[in-house]
This record gives sequence, C-alpha cells and structure tokens, in this order.
Amino acid sequence: MGFKHVFVCVNQRPPGHPMGSCADKGSREIYQTLMEKIQMDPDLMMNVAVTPTGCLGPCAIGPTIVVYPEGVWYGNVKSEDIDEIIESHLKGDKPVERLVVSKGKPPGLL
Repeated sequence: MGFKHVFVCVNQRPPGHPMGSCADKGSREIYQTLMEKIQMDPDLMMNVAVTPTGCLGPCAIGPTIVVYPEGVWYGNVKSEDIDEIIESHLKGDKPVERLVVSKGKPPGLL
C-alpha cells in the first residue's frame, strides 16, 4: 500500500441552485464514514490522508471523490461504497471501476 491522498467534495450550495451540490447528495456522511474507517486501521492512518474540499467541478455526477497520486475520479459515490474503495483501491491499489468516471484528469477535460 503506497501513500494516498483522498479528496472528498463536501460543497454545499443554496437550496434550489441549478447545479446542486455534493453535500445535498450525502457527501458529508461519506467523508465522515471514510474518516472513521481510516482512523480505526493503523496502516490506513499512516498511509492515507483525507481532505474535505469545496467544489471539484463535476457536480452532476456527485458526490465526487478523487484519489491521488493516481488521479482517479469517482462519481455518484454512496456511503455503502466506502468499504469497497478502502479495500480495493486504498489498500489494494485497484480502483473500483464501477465508480470511476475519469483517470488522470478531471471529468470533462479528457
């Protein structure tokens, strides 16, 4: 397991905003779940940094998570996906392909 830095969009827009927001789609719970699970695992604690962010850009496919150094973008993430992301990607270096929306560049800049 190499070092990873995970960014989770927790952006909140005003009610009724046409772009919506990741926070309205449950991203704050996703961030909290991810942090709790990482803090319970000493290997993850030493090898994974998690940062909540403002808007990452692809609001229509949120909640959005980006994992570096690979630059893997996940979209439409749910709290129940966190265990799979941890086991497959953060521990096993294999992205969860069913959630990947882009690799290397933000979606829409391919």
